[in-house]
Amino acid sequence: MTQTTSPQHQGGTAPPAARFDAVVRAAVGQGLLGEGVPVAGFIDTEGVRASVGALHDAFAATPEVLHTFAAKACSLVPVLRLLADCGMGCEVASPGELRLAVEAGFAASRVVLDSPAKTREEIRLALALGVAVNADSLDELRRIDALRNPGTASVLGLRVNPQVGGGSIGPMSTATDTSKFGVALRDPGAREAIVEAFRERPWLTRLHTHVGSQGCPLDLIAAGVAQTYELAEEINATLGVRQVTSLDIGGGLPVNFADETVRPTYPDYVTALTAAAPGLFSGRYSLVTEFGRSLLAKNGFIGARVEYTKDAGGRRIALTHAGAQTATRTALMPDAWPLRIGAFGPDGTPRTGPSLAQDIAGPCCFAGDVVAYGRELPELAEDDVVVLYDTGAYYFSTPWAYNSLPRPAVYGFRAEAEPGDGAGHDGPVTFTTVRDAQSLDDIAAESGLTHADALVRRDG
Repeated sequence: MTQTTSPQHQGGTAPPAARFDAVVRAAVGQGLLGEGVPVAGFIDTEGVRASVGALHDAFAATPEVLHTFAAKACSLVPVLRLLADCGMGCEVASPGELRLAVEAGFAASRVVLDSPAKTREEIRLALALGVAVNADSLDELRRIDALRNPGTASVLGLRVNPQVGGGSIGPMSTATDTSKFGVALRDPGAREAIVEAFRERPWLTRLHTHVGSQGCPLDLIAAGVAQTYELAEEINATLGVRQVTSLDIGGGLPVNFADETVRPTYPDYVTALTAAAPGLFSGRYSLVTEFGRSLLAKNGFIGARVEYTKDAGGRRIALTHAGAQTATRTALMPDAWPLRIGAFGPDGTPRTGPSLAQDIAGPCCFAGDVVAYGRELPELAEDDVVVLYDTGAYYFSTPWAYNSLPRPAVYGFRAEAEPGDGAGHDGPVTFTTVRDAQSLDDIAAESGLTHADALVRRDG
């Protein structure tokens, strides 16, 4: 399938948030947002296609590369199927994600399983299906020794931690000295043990690394990939045979949440990798990537109704239905995961007027359930709508069940351009359901309703 880059993504700039104005208005007008449906997620399907096209274009000169999508970034089957249709593979990190990838239609040869805690059953299933498996430790390799059928079609690799350091968000940095992921490459004796592990296993043909994503600068990411490339060269030279034939270089492209500019871009990433490891794109190794957030974040948003506003201690607070249950990282780590906020009236048109510093709070019953503090916005009122931009990855797709709040509905949309309008701001908007909103019956069932009497003691 030929991939193209949409003009609206060229030059590293995402379409302006104003392109979503018509979508918000249409969502309100069609009853997808309002009093009965106070929160929902939205995905721009054409934007997703454009982002995938930009990724493929950036790697167009690479002889052999498989781009996989990190399923955890948006674990919704229709989204995964869209990505498969765009030519992506899928990276999974659990039995659940593997099931979703299968249901989405990814070929087994285009699926990669990563996880630091794979069970024997999980490994058996992966090997039976023929999906690629990256072992996270030398102990896991020994487990694969016992479970592997010589006839399996699975490509088998080993994840290494190049220990090049962390970025600005500690929990998102996976190449620190004490990271739980991979074999720590700089620990005493580790490098020799890795070479020996490959010597003992001719079927072990891939190295995997992932330095981190959000908060990790390109030079740090590139340094980790370069260390892994050099290790592959050392293994092949030591063994005297080209045993390592592919490198899984992970994902790790951070997203700019400060404004609408896409930075860094995929060409920026390729440039950084080329500088750090000039031989990486020579064709000596086939490559695998595992991008997630960078493909989806700017192609989605959350819309939520303002239920009340109040003043407390001289501070204006807008109480909405988009809080920690769907913007978990932002509520718990607001400085690390800031979001841009849009203000709209009850009819879905953008709010205008003087700006007022306001907190945008959610519905959860704890004080930290705030997605923006002191944000300068046109004054919000009851029945207005707020939009949380750049939330197409990790937000509405992986909600938190705090307070038994229902998972929101998710819709894909396509905004048609009016004749003569290259930006497509004002044309008709078509929605399609990606996930239904969770009902109260669903919540009760998930909470053990069918076993309601299981703990009630009955005498006699």
